[in-house]
Amino acid sequence: MAKDILTRYIWIIDTIRRYGRISRKELDECWRRSPHSNGELTIPRRTFFNYRHAIEELFSLSIECDPSTYEYYIVEPEKGNITDWLLNSSATSSVLQGARDVAGKILLEDVPSAREYLAPAIEALRGNRSITFDYHPHTRSNPTRGVVIEPYFLRIHRQLWYVTGRNTTDGKVKTYSLDRISNLHINADTFTPPADADPEAYFRDSFGVMVTQSEPRTVKLKVESRQAKYLRALPLHPSQEEMISDKFSIFTYRLRITSDFVAQLLSYGPRITVVSPPELKTMVTNELRSALANYEELS
Repeated sequence: MAKDILTRYIWIIDTIRRYGRISRKELDECWRRSPHSNGELTIPRRTFFNYRHAIEELFSLSIECDPSTYEYYIVEPEKGNITDWLLNSSATSSVLQGARDVAGKILLEDVPSAREYLAPAIEALRGNRSITFDYHPHTRSNPTRGVVIEPYFLRIHRQLWYVTGRNTTDGKVKTYSLDRISNLHINADTFTPPADADPEAYFRDSFGVMVTQSEPRTVKLKVESRQAKYLRALPLHPSQEEMISDKFSIFTYRLRITSDFVAQLLSYGPRITVVSPPELKTMVTNELRSALANYEELS
């Protein structure tokens, strides 16, 4: 029953979001067509009032009514926070639950890293308790046993969850992918996170989850017009700025140069050219030469 009520909350939020502004009559029409109505023709006035109150408490957003038009709209939470992410994820889940009749026509991507260890990682964060696990990096044949960290924060990046914290052996802050972890357990001891343990600040100058001690650099990329459209829709980094020309754009970033950023640039092929800095241009060209040499050896 509680799950059904939650899906109703999500449906109401998602419906009002999609319309922007919606009257009660329009909302009831959508309700009748939804898989959540259970044959109900309308949402009773008192029920709708209770749903609005519960939504405000659960998701820290409010459904307001414009007295001049009698249309409902949502006062959104701050973009990028966990409430907004949960709403988007829950709305997607709610839509998919109502699409089981066409399940064979929908292809989903698996997120294995969240299946087993996300819940205990969150529990450790909540209680400021260290965790112990074995780690299986792709770069090594044998796992590192008994890694102990004091977790500071979690992050999802490209369908993978990561935990960042202080490794108690060397005292360094490191990031670990949950899909490479095994035998995780929460320890009884607690710790006090540093006052500056801020995930946004920690990753601010990074492209992905790799964080180095190097200083952020100004990066300029020459991007062909078609590829520029994709970067406008899905920026590589929050610092992204664009200068548009007739046949190309110059995108500017302020970030640390890391191997995962280089790999991302290589994935665009000839559609992107590094303008500066020189060391990034060298890193990309060296990778391209190495890749070409592999094929020359086969010819």
